[in-house]
Amino acid sequence: MKKTILYIAFGITLAGPMLTSCEDMFGGFLDKQPSNELTGKQTFSNWSTTTEFHFDTYNFLRHGACRIGNSWMDATTDLAETSYSNAGTRVSFNIGNYYAGAAASELSDTWEHHYRAIRKCNMLLDTIDVVPKSIDLSDEKYETDKLNYKSESRFMRAYFYWEMFLRYGPVPIVTKVLDPNGDLFTGYETRPSIKEYVIDFILPELKDCEQGLMDYETGRKSQNSGRISQPMARALYSRIMLYMASDRFRSESGITWDEAAQAAKSFIDDYGSMYGLYTAEQSPIENYTNAILRNAHNESNNEVIFWRNDAKFGWSAISNDTPVGEGGNGGLCPSQNLVDMYDMVDGTSPFAQYDETGAPVYNGTNTPAIAAGSGYDDSMPCENRDPRLAASILYNGVEWGNGTINVIKGQRDNPNGNANATPTGYYVRKYIPESILSVNHTGTSFRNWIILRYAEILLNYAEALNEAGGSREDVLNVLQPIRDRAGLTSKLTERTDLRTQAEIRNFIRKERTVELAFEDHRAWDVRRWDVAEKALARPIYGIDVTQSGNRTIYTRKVAQERIFTSKMYLYPIPEGEVWKTNIQNNPGWE
Repeated sequence: MKKTILYIAFGITLAGPMLTSCEDMFGGFLDKQPSNELTGKQTFSNWSTTTEFHFDTYNFLRHGACRIGNSWMDATTDLAETSYSNAGTRVSFNIGNYYAGAAASELSDTWEHHYRAIRKCNMLLDTIDVVPKSIDLSDEKYETDKLNYKSESRFMRAYFYWEMFLRYGPVPIVTKVLDPNGDLFTGYETRPSIKEYVIDFILPELKDCEQGLMDYETGRKSQNSGRISQPMARALYSRIMLYMASDRFRSESGITWDEAAQAAKSFIDDYGSMYGLYTAEQSPIENYTNAILRNAHNESNNEVIFWRNDAKFGWSAISNDTPVGEGGNGGLCPSQNLVDMYDMVDGTSPFAQYDETGAPVYNGTNTPAIAAGSGYDDSMPCENRDPRLAASILYNGVEWGNGTINVIKGQRDNPNGNANATPTGYYVRKYIPESILSVNHTGTSFRNWIILRYAEILLNYAEALNEAGGSREDVLNVLQPIRDRAGLTSKLTERTDLRTQAEIRNFIRKERTVELAFEDHRAWDVRRWDVAEKALARPIYGIDVTQSGNRTIYTRKVAQERIFTSKMYLYPIPEGEVWKTNIQNNPGWE
């Protein structure tokens, strides 16, 4: 049996996502040639098919919506619960079953998916220098394209290895095309250290490839939409440096908080004038909503840095995460835990104390202690809150789509007998374009998956600067533009509850969570902060909404108990790979 840890047949690799889907994904920069029907020799004997082969690798960038058996990654965290009782995260992550077939697309298929992508990158890098120039290309264009393609492949290979690291830790680094009939093991039997994997390989790859990528202006042209450009490499470098300075990795990586701060600052200094926080709309809710939904190439979204480019979607793409009263299947249902993390609209915090996960302290109850003078009222939990709450979460009484959200038992969005009705009392709004619901659900909209945006760069810088001992004013001023865009009226430097480094640390973690909710950050953030056992093993809270006369009553409840132990910081390596290769499994999964 072939060892898929190191080898995927060339034919299988080419027969992955069809090029028609890549054409939809990237618009005009692909010709419609069926390179999956060609042999390797045929593909790399022609510049056109080599180009198609390279662009097809972009299909391996994954969309986060419904990726795990119709569940999202944030449904594995304290931010949400899926409404599907017998599928996805509810029968896998949430109950501590990391071998569940219902979540195979995340837990085990990720392994082969990314090694297939890495093999494609290696094949391009190994072969492109000998591919003959197309007769319609100038010598200058030929050399520029070659440099771009090689640099893009190095970037994507580093990104795919990083995605593997988050889930499995350091895995064997393969940088050449292996002969399936040769020795597939020599040199790959031992897993590298964190330093060897990240510090000595991934980070240098990102640094080295940056200059060979398209510059910002070239990458922003419509024909290049979605392709890797120079700012993307610097932004990913910033993220990885932040992770390496964090509690879980710092001792092995040797990266300091000051180095992480400088990495974020270098992006701001060199590329900050090209990006910013999206503020083109009339209201904070619209600004935040469209910072996610507007695309970078023809809808003037200057916030998006690195994204998976897709064609417009219709109803079928969002129906699994739309309220049941709208005809959808419920899907991703935000938790009361997340609702509790949003501040009041005046910028003050509703609760008295927050912990190292960024969440309010519950002290064994369903309700955190309310901060004196905050104005928070648990009988109206979504009133007078940070506008990002309304932009991210659908709650009882809000008008949306073709009606008003009503989660009272037996009503529109919580009907009797509907197994997909929200278990938490909330539905997701973020990443769900309301325009699709128009004219009997016949609308279409972009819904590109954002991998990196400018708000994250600011959050990275604020966190690293605080941990490096930066001044209180400097740290809070980095965060202020994010709060201003959200429509929060007070200045952070005027808050009396943000005096110490520890208070600011917990606040930054809370702010990062609400700003980046449902963008695949929380699961990895709580792991790198080394607080995952606290964050991911706590109950998922929700609300029951009832009516008594003219009075609407909100009652907190435990919606779901969760299981998370120390071994779950990493996934188990897929059993088939351990059996075939005898690779060392992760601690606790041996």
